[in-house]
Amino acid sequence: MSATVPPPTTRRRWPVVADDQYDGSRIPSRIPTVLEMPPELRDTEDVLQVNFGPNHPSTHGVLRLIVDLHGEEVVGVSAVVGYLHTGFEKSMETKTYWKDVTFPERIDYVGYQNNELVFVLAVEQLLELETPTKAKWMRMLLCELNRIHSHLVFLGTSALELGAISMFWYCFRERETILDLFELVTGQRMHTRYFQIGGLAEDIPPGFFPECRKFVEWMPHALDDYKGILDRNEIWLERTKGIGILSARDAIALGQTGPILRASGVDWDLRRDQPYLHYDQVDFGVPVYPEGDVYARYRVRLDEMAESTNIVRQCLDKLERMEGMPWIADDRKVVLPPREELHTSMESLIHHFKIVTEGFRVPEGEIYVAVESPRGESGCYLVSDGGPKPWRVHFRAPSFVALEATATCLENTLIADLIAVVGSLDAVMGDTDR
Repeated sequence: MSATVPPPTTRRRWPVVADDQYDGSRIPSRIPTVLEMPPELRDTEDVLQVNFGPNHPSTHGVLRLIVDLHGEEVVGVSAVVGYLHTGFEKSMETKTYWKDVTFPERIDYVGYQNNELVFVLAVEQLLELETPTKAKWMRMLLCELNRIHSHLVFLGTSALELGAISMFWYCFRERETILDLFELVTGQRMHTRYFQIGGLAEDIPPGFFPECRKFVEWMPHALDDYKGILDRNEIWLERTKGIGILSARDAIALGQTGPILRASGVDWDLRRDQPYLHYDQVDFGVPVYPEGDVYARYRVRLDEMAESTNIVRQCLDKLERMEGMPWIADDRKVVLPPREELHTSMESLIHHFKIVTEGFRVPEGEIYVAVESPRGESGCYLVSDGGPKPWRVHFRAPSFVALEATATCLENTLIADLIAVVGSLDAVMGDTDR
């Protein structure tokens, strides 16, 4: 195994895997997203076709897998999506920009803060609206808490499906703490609508910083608990190591991003390589592992939780010194006026009424904005015709792209391995069937 290490910087960086690590490609021929049954088995009576899902606890949502089995070996598979059929993108085109903020959170309902962020950033860039620095730091903090939350759901459910029930309770212990923090600052545990176009919905409430500080001090101990349960567990290692191989070349060819791409040895992270908010002002590492298997995808997400905890700590250090600073832009044509003004100012009341009922106009143009969500590159393509509603909204959903790798990862695997592989791709079906 060969690897090259980039020159040292102020940030920790994992080795970049050489391009020649893998010989050939495992991507199925003819249809890259479908593993077709070998011709010699097609006409035999030894193949059983199993309908796996769309309602099955191990498909992580309403995903249907049509699986061809030769004994316990997977010889054919096709992933069928569309059972959730949310229609979020078309729904957003019928609502005003102000009302649309609630929709992206429900697309990826596990990485909701990051999805909300990418839409808000797209609208702000079309408006050429600058948000206060306090809002940017708070957005970073909540997005990193959301990344930890998402990885905890992945780890707890994936381990549960392989028989490690203890991990589920351990992971959801910390998940509950994060949801309590979201409720403390936004009033809601999920789908918070706290990111507004122009900044934040409300100022950071008293008491949030000390509670969040308690969490970042505890989280490293929780990660030690997870490692202690799984890292030397023989069953876990046998079920994950060498299973579901996805090479660096194949990952790139299939458009993979995020933990799946980095677990295949490709050192790429939008927060570092195309920084947004204030990610260029914090120190964090980007975990990269060369093996490209289920275990590598687990290790990347585990290390990312540690790095996200470190980012949250740095955000807290900044925000604790920003008491009294503005948390939303002062543009009454776009931003709701302060609530206390509604009782004394007719002009403020009119602005509030018009924004909520009619929305605000966004200059004509189109833009694509991408962020590093827990599942990889989450992008928002937004087209404005100059009116109060988007002419076109389309999301680049990393879950949909992840499922395109299902056939490649399931080649030469057993039916039991299918559970581990699908879980390691960490697809959210709302993100897929948007």
